This record gives sequence, C-alpha cells and structure tokens, in this order.
Amino acid sequence: MITLTELNAISKDKATPLKELTKAQIAELQAALLKLGYLTGSIDGFYGYNTCNAWAKFMDDADIDHEADSINTGSIGKLQQMLNDPIGARGYDFSTKTGTIEAIKCECICHGIGLKTQIAYVLATADHETNHTFKPVTEAYWLDDPDAYLKKHHADYYPYYGRGYVQLTWDYNYEKFGKLIHKDLLAYPALALEPEIALFVLVHGFKTGAFSGRKISDYINGQVTDFVKARYCINGQDKAHEIAELARHYLAAV
Repeated sequence: MITLTELNAISKDKATPLKELTKAQIAELQAALLKLGYLTGSIDGFYGYNTCNAWAKFMDDADIDHEADSINTGSIGKLQQMLNDPIGARGYDFSTKTGTIEAIKCECICHGIGLKTQIAYVLATADHETNHTFKPVTEAYWLDDPDAYLKKHHADYYPYYGRGYVQLTWDYNYEKFGKLIHKDLLAYPALALEPEIALFVLVHGFKTGAFSGRKISDYINGQVTDFVKARYCINGQDKAHEIAELARHYLAAV
C-alpha cells in the first residue's frame, strides 16, 4: 500500500498548486495515480501535462471541486482512501465463470472503464485469452508441461512467460505490476495466476496501455467504437475479428 507521507506534509490551510510541490511530493502523487490507473508513463518527480491531466481525471471521478491544478487535505484524503482499497478487498467470487465476469465488470468500472462498449471488449479479450474458461492461464497451457516447453523454447523470457486473464510477459512487466500491487512478482511469477492479481493486470493494462502502449480509450470511447483495432491494445491484429465478434456478443448482454 502507498502511504502518502510526503503529500501529507503540505499546508493544511489552503489548496496548494501542483507546480509548487516538491519533487518528492510529485513523485509520490505520480506513484499513487499510476497505481489507480490515471497516469501512464514513468515516475520522475517532475510536474507536467501528464501528471496534471491524470490528477484532473482523478478529481473528476472522485467528485472533488477545488481547482484542478491544485491539491488540498480533502483531495489527499480521498486519494489515500482509494489507495487503501487493496486487491482482493472487494470480495469478488472467482469460483464460477459468472462470478468472474461480474468481477471484471465491476473492476472496469472502478478503474474508470465505464462504457458498455469498453467493458464488452475487456470481457471478450478475457474470454479469448483464457479459451472461454475465464480462469487465469499460462502461455502454452494446452501442452502437458508448458513450463518445460517454455524453458526450452523461450529461454529469452523464461520464467516470465504469459500468465493471467491476458498474458503478462517479460521480467520488466512482472516487476512493474509487482511494484503497483506490492507483490514480488519477480521472485514469485506464478502469483500472476492468482485471480485478484490477474484481474488487476487485465483492467489496469487496458486503462493505461501497459501491454502495447495503446489504451482501450484510443479505440473505444464516446465518439468511436472499433472492436477490431482495439486488439492493438494487446497483440497487434491477431484474432482481431474473432474477438470483435465476441465483444459484440457481450455488448448485447452488458
């Protein structure tokens, strides 16, 4: 959990402009916004457009009414409240396919992926990537011993091969998500198969563009719905039309 020690040191008398925060305070704010899915990119401690825009989005979602480019004790308190909601605390039921589908819907909404078209596409992706089981899977799961196969044929990224509702791959991605959820995924990569963690990776990745640099909102938003190009968020155009058809199916049911 991220504890906002640096930000809690700001003046309690009035709102403080973000540009007046120290580098340490900006870095702490960036880490919090990254964890919640509002910020993309790196934590560098420098105030800029991305940080300001991410903070404005957070304030809008949290219904905070002071100036969008400033921060006060109320907005810090709301930020800490959201950070205190750890993975698994929402009590999702992953024991059935129906329960997992509902968990994905709720997690999407919690991360600001609220359009029915967006939720439908996330569901379609999880459906396809898990071979319609809605259970976290490993890469090459259809083999008798996928671990041995991947160790032999994909030594370049072994043991950080694909795991989850969508394939989390490569050591740097395991490290990045591990830092976000405060779990040592580098030391214990199999943790990525835990449903709560796999769910966070799936939804956070779609929101921030963590998988390919493309966010779901790039292709599905209030103005356009492109279920085919949305596949670029995950894996180029591999099976793009099949997943688009699944998304249309889920859209009718969302």
